[in-house]
Amino acid sequence: MGVILSELTEVLLSAKKEKGLSFDQLGTLLGQNEVWVAALFYQQASASFEQADKLLEALGLPPEIKSELVAYPVKGLGPVVPTDPFIYRFYEIMQVYGFPMKDIVQEKFGDGIMSAIDFTLDIEKVEDPKGDRVKVTMNGKFLPYKKW
Repeated sequence: MGVILSELTEVLLSAKKEKGLSFDQLGTLLGQNEVWVAALFYQQASASFEQADKLLEALGLPPEIKSELVAYPVKGLGPVVPTDPFIYRFYEIMQVYGFPMKDIVQEKFGDGIMSAIDFTLDIEKVEDPKGDRVKVTMNGKFLPYKKW
């Protein structure tokens, strides 16, 4: 993959591949969105004890991994510019459209931010005769800055 993955991530991805499961199938099993399940695999989310048990059973993995799945994660890519082309494009999108997006949100809502905590992310495939398209929908609660 060209990136250093944690041992847990490698174990989870390998078991998922071996079992022939998709993130969507695992999301249905856990009662979560497929993007959230993928984030769990990359240690960007934490599972409940019940979810960890279900996931380990579905993947045929030992219960010793459970403590890592329920641990609070350290989130983010770190301080470096991402080099993976897919991830870099989102970085590039924010560099080009970040300030325009911010201005438009502030025109519509006022001074504040979009939550990345009270947040959902959906990814859809949109078929197009000129080439299939990726539709990414980010939906976050607006959080106004407090005046004091």
